[in-house]
Amino acid sequence: MPPFSRVEHRKSTTQSLDPSTGKYVKTTQSASELVVPYGYVVTVLGKLIETLQIALWGTILSLLISIPLGFFGARNLMGDGIVVAAARTFVSFFRAVPELVSALFLVVAYGFGPIAGVIALGLHGAGFLGKFFADDSENADPKPQEALRALGANRLKLARYAVLPQVMPQFTAYTLYILDRNIRMATVIGLVGAGGIGQELKGRFDLYAYGHVATILIAIFLMVLLIDHLSAKLRRKLL
Repeated sequence: MPPFSRVEHRKSTTQSLDPSTGKYVKTTQSASELVVPYGYVVTVLGKLIETLQIALWGTILSLLISIPLGFFGARNLMGDGIVVAAARTFVSFFRAVPELVSALFLVVAYGFGPIAGVIALGLHGAGFLGKFFADDSENADPKPQEALRALGANRLKLARYAVLPQVMPQFTAYTLYILDRNIRMATVIGLVGAGGIGQELKGRFDLYAYGHVATILIAIFLMVLLIDHLSAKLRRKLL
């Protein structure tokens, strides 16, 4: 048996009509039920881990999309042209569509589960990171870039050796911010079926299981409190 579990025996009395006599007859039924006091807590912990995974993979997807968008959207690296305009347009579009709205459409496309949540968080986060990366690249000190251009360096070398060392602390801070935000939003988009603890919360609320709803809310509060503490320590260490 699972730890701390017990078996409860219950008896219930019902009345049924006896066809032969036309009278109601009382019948007693016995049932045994396995009670696991902490069983649902384990379920909630599993959903919290899934929520963290959605936020983490969503942030990784945001980085994979936003790094090239930030590079192509920086005018000091690409000049003024259609490439910069296209990159900025994609960044604005990703940022303009809220995660909850994109998650609704992605749930229709991919079904209920964490895949829709990862893509929704990844696209919206890419809009913010792409804009931050492009703007900070443009605001970098131009003197190292001019020196490398005089030596014949191409755009990739300019970004790698003249721009990236200057903006790396800001890039790290923005990425940690998006990760912190995605952890919270992973709970919200679960309400529309995009996986995680939010989906479990919506299901229990629809079943009027308010005891389970209270357990989920307490778990979300503790998770956010822990993430805030770890995020603050990580920022102090990296920045």
